[in-house]
Amino acid sequence: MAVNTSGFGAYDIRGIYPVSINQELAYRVGRVFPEIFGAKKVAVGHDIRLSGPTIFEALARGLTEAGCDVYDIGQCGTEMIYFATGFNDFDGGIMITASHNPAEYNGMKFVRKGVRPVSPKTGLLDIKAAVEDETRDWSFRKATGTIRRIDIQPDYIKCLLSYVDVAKLKPLKIVINTGNGAAGPIINELEKFLPFDIVKVHNNGNGYFPHGVPNPLLQDARHETAKAVVDSGAVCGIAFDGDFDRCFLFDERGNFIEGYYMVGLLAEAFLKKNRGEKIIHDPRAIWNTIDIAETYGGTPIMCRSGHNYMKDTLRAENAIYGGEMASHHYFRDFYYCDSGMIPWLLIVELLGNTDKPLSELMAGRIAAHPVSGEINTKVSGTDKVREIMARIEKIYGATGAVNHVDGLSVDFPTWRFNLRGSQTEPYIRLNVESRGDKALMEAKRDELLAIIRS
Repeated sequence: MAVNTSGFGAYDIRGIYPVSINQELAYRVGRVFPEIFGAKKVAVGHDIRLSGPTIFEALARGLTEAGCDVYDIGQCGTEMIYFATGFNDFDGGIMITASHNPAEYNGMKFVRKGVRPVSPKTGLLDIKAAVEDETRDWSFRKATGTIRRIDIQPDYIKCLLSYVDVAKLKPLKIVINTGNGAAGPIINELEKFLPFDIVKVHNNGNGYFPHGVPNPLLQDARHETAKAVVDSGAVCGIAFDGDFDRCFLFDERGNFIEGYYMVGLLAEAFLKKNRGEKIIHDPRAIWNTIDIAETYGGTPIMCRSGHNYMKDTLRAENAIYGGEMASHHYFRDFYYCDSGMIPWLLIVELLGNTDKPLSELMAGRIAAHPVSGEINTKVSGTDKVREIMARIEKIYGATGAVNHVDGLSVDFPTWRFNLRGSQTEPYIRLNVESRGDKALMEAKRDELLAIIRS
């Protein structure tokens, strides 16, 4: 097959198999990765997708022909590649996944030594240019590297459990929906060590995704988790995307909780045990996180959205935790990387230490800081995004406090908004929040959308 690099994006490679993601591309990535990053030992794994083993074989062949040793961790989640790379001090890691995309997609995510992210500025564009280079000799080489299967699960499970005091956990009933993704085996293993009564939904991995795409950000992907929570009388529900680097939360009434409020919950969980630590947050919605951080003696620090920015800032500030409203949560003691497994453990521990149901805990925060949620508007391209942003800044920037940490944010005493273009899709994204005034938030939301869509 001919090489196709249309799947290269802002953070990873992702596309439809075998059109833009195929064996030829994987093989070439394997051939050039050791050269670009000086890698001799690389962890490789894949999620539940049907094309994963085929892509692994081609990628591993390229890596070993380039003289690199491959440490195969098998089927896994993205965070397990982070853990394997950091725990074993490997020179890099490659995860074969398309995260929450439909079944026909696949892709690759990369980290370099020290579990540092690979972004366009730190090697992703170098990989792209190298695999496109037809002056290279892509013919077969004799492999000088080896492929070794390793089992990281026991050490990974031990790492996850270190975030909570297992002996003091309460025997709560919870619902967990893994969406037929890669998280099922990890939930089964964690269950052995935890006192929770876990009601499992779609816990068996199935690369066909027979119950829909595992992406709880989609309204259609939430119903079954919500119903299971209500029907079982659970204290909360947790749902995962396909490679479980994100988890999503539902209260005991089956209501979906915005990722923004999860950031606040996790900031509280950490600061109750670690007063004075720093908390990183993105600019899309901020006041709830700032309020909680300052209440519990922490220091909130704003950072641009995106995993490479969040990880770099977490590392530079040595912050204990960072969170994005898109439900990526980052942890200092997890190699400054994001995890979908650590958050739900911390939240269920928190629920066991209060006599209030999750809905009541959330009601106060939602009332104090109502948000619009992220609202997407499709646009024709980056020029249109810039035109809209300039128009909005001219109207609101004259009287509000403007910053450009990530797109355009404008703050007023009682409300604020963030407007930004998507890094990966043709959308402009709006978030609006207020101080305790839902009607004001909704009015300003509608006002801004009318201008954006005019």
